[in-house]
Amino acid sequence: MVLIYILLLPLSIAFLFVITFSRFFSTSASSKHCPLPLPPGPKPWPIIGNLPHLGKQAHISFQHFSQLYGPLISLRLGSQLLVVASSPAAAAEILRTHDRLLSARYVPTAVPYDTMETDRKAIVWSSNCSNDQWKAFRAMLRNHIFSPKAIESQAPVRERKVAQMVEFLEGKLGETVSIGEVVFTTFFDSLTNLMLSRDCIGFESSETANRLKSLIWRLMELGNSPNFADFFPVLKKLDPQGVRREGFRRCNELYSVWQPYVKERRERRQRELYGAQDLLDIFLENGLDDDQIDWLSFELFMAATDTNTTTIEWAMTELIRNRGAMDKLREELKVELSPPLEGNPLPNESAVSQLSYLNAIVKETLRLHPPGPLMLPHQASESCEVMGSTIPKGAQIVVNVWAISRDPTVWQDDPTLFKPERFIGSKVDFRGQDFELLPFGAGRRMCPGMLLAARQITFVLASLVRSFDWCLPDEEDPSKLDMSEKSGFTLQKEQPLLLVPRRSSL
Repeated sequence: MVLIYILLLPLSIAFLFVITFSRFFSTSASSKHCPLPLPPGPKPWPIIGNLPHLGKQAHISFQHFSQLYGPLISLRLGSQLLVVASSPAAAAEILRTHDRLLSARYVPTAVPYDTMETDRKAIVWSSNCSNDQWKAFRAMLRNHIFSPKAIESQAPVRERKVAQMVEFLEGKLGETVSIGEVVFTTFFDSLTNLMLSRDCIGFESSETANRLKSLIWRLMELGNSPNFADFFPVLKKLDPQGVRREGFRRCNELYSVWQPYVKERRERRQRELYGAQDLLDIFLENGLDDDQIDWLSFELFMAATDTNTTTIEWAMTELIRNRGAMDKLREELKVELSPPLEGNPLPNESAVSQLSYLNAIVKETLRLHPPGPLMLPHQASESCEVMGSTIPKGAQIVVNVWAISRDPTVWQDDPTLFKPERFIGSKVDFRGQDFELLPFGAGRRMCPGMLLAARQITFVLASLVRSFDWCLPDEEDPSKLDMSEKSGFTLQKEQPLLLVPRRSSL
């Protein structure tokens, strides 16, 4: 097999040169008849385009280009055209004004299925959000998980898992714990209870939690890592970096978490008749096959665990570094929530979600550390005029959420500093109408789990702060905390947050 690759590589490269040059020439020729040019951007090199201009973190490189060329730029990445929006106005044009034409999904090579397969069984990675299958899946999840009624009815499950998290941490008083691992377990098992009516990790299984957390992160990393097969689609079948093969292998590893339960439930439903008890029953009642269940579950776990865990980890990091904000939050929790009752140490989820300063902290964390620094890539289904430029059919499009969230012309009061007070009395929200704050996106492709995610994040964060006093191991200086980021589809802390819980003084 290796010998075949070696023999085919020169032919592939030659073919690649022909295709790439023909695309550049066709672009130049067509531009003569096009009323508007492409968005501006750095001059591409022959064949490889702007690839040498990109740093390790694409969102930072794109921000730099937007400062030089404007809020809407274009880059050549190999043979592919990428358009990047880096201002609220540009984001509004793409996600609202021209949403119908620009809401197709670009599916990277790391996703181990072709377009026909993803359209049959995906929501996030479906290339077309107008087909009947996509609409049916989204309606099913909205009705049974993401609607306000469903969120309220499932609150006792999430409250029980958070209570177990607090109980586990009470047994770790004075010890160093990884906030990310504990919170990941809480979110993961909350979802498995809604989906399968059972835990899949448990708080004592830190090794399992770390393995699954690393697995999900690796899948996020694969999807966002530079891949020659994305820059030069002619190499897709060769998969020269092995990204597609690894993605398929890692997906199957994650599927193995729930596949035995799916098989058991399917067999049980063949033997006896009973009503829907959880999301898996809903899937089976709607006639989903095993591949569809695997992929929809995969998308749910990727969206509901890694992103929420990352947000909590960043929020706790900022609160440890900003004691004034931590003290204000503790005071709000003390004043607004009734004293803990014996046997019921935590308030209910809905009461917590109404706290103004807590919500300001969550918004500020999502602004400063958006879980996805770049919105998942769209693709133009038709040519479109945006801000005086042409976005041609087939172009990839991303919105640089990270750059917008730190734009000094938008956030004039120290945009790189953590200041929850900027949201007190502010009407700016993350529900997709305010394009200066887009952690959950906007338009047709907006995250359907936004309301659930916001509610879970506020409840878990409030429970951690209300139940314990927190400090760094060995009384380290909070100002020296490592704030480095590592980027995949999500923007995690490079170094996990390690903290010591102590008995609460509230």
